[in-house]
Amino acid sequence: MKILVCISHVPDTTSKINFTDNNSAFDTNGVQFVINPNDEFGLTRAMWFKEKQGASVDVVNVGGPETEPTLRKALAIGADNAIRVNTPALDGYQVAKELAKVAQDGSYDLIIAGRESIDYNGGMVPGMMAQILKANFVNTCVSLEVEGKQATAIREIDGGKETLKTSLPLVIGGQKGLVEESDLKIPNMRGIMMARKKPLNVVEPSSTESFTQTKSFEKPAPKGEVKIIEEDNLDQLIDLLHNEAKVI
Repeated sequence: MKILVCISHVPDTTSKINFTDNNSAFDTNGVQFVINPNDEFGLTRAMWFKEKQGASVDVVNVGGPETEPTLRKALAIGADNAIRVNTPALDGYQVAKELAKVAQDGSYDLIIAGRESIDYNGGMVPGMMAQILKANFVNTCVSLEVEGKQATAIREIDGGKETLKTSLPLVIGGQKGLVEESDLKIPNMRGIMMARKKPLNVVEPSSTESFTQTKSFEKPAPKGEVKIIEEDNLDQLIDLLHNEAKVI
């Protein structure tokens, strides 16, 4: 089984976010970048298929040379090869189109992506990839087993979970539950040294077409003052919720 894991290069959630060029561009100065958490769950599941079933695992990213340390980390975790599509990630459609081209050229059986990235939270890429590839698709996937060309997946739905049986080729949008946080792999020194020798192939984009353009960014408004109400002063609490907060 050939597996392709899509890796997003995203800011660490502890990073302080700022913007430049009159709030039209993200300021990367001083920002630590990591593998998108939803993608890391997927990569760890792919490693399970590699160890248990002998699958081959490649990782792919759409982005410039600055994203290569993130791909190298994926290689250190255990991926066999890395592919970088040499173009900035402009929007969900453009990224999905480039990832689908890599998946199609490589004849992959299983394409694992995170259900969304933690920077833009668009949640569009996995579904659009599946449509472009004419492949089966399971989103919000929290469990996946593959036997031969058949797959059993569990996905989260409103109020519960749904078990699905489908066939390869398959695209999934994974999340926490696909593996648990305690299962995530931390690169060791041997893995880091081996990653330096593994292939990291740079391919040119098929096009730079995109349908959206970022005009500006805006930070959330700062939190207001907090008022503490004594636990036995219910009338004051109701008055503030009604007249000041205006939520009742």
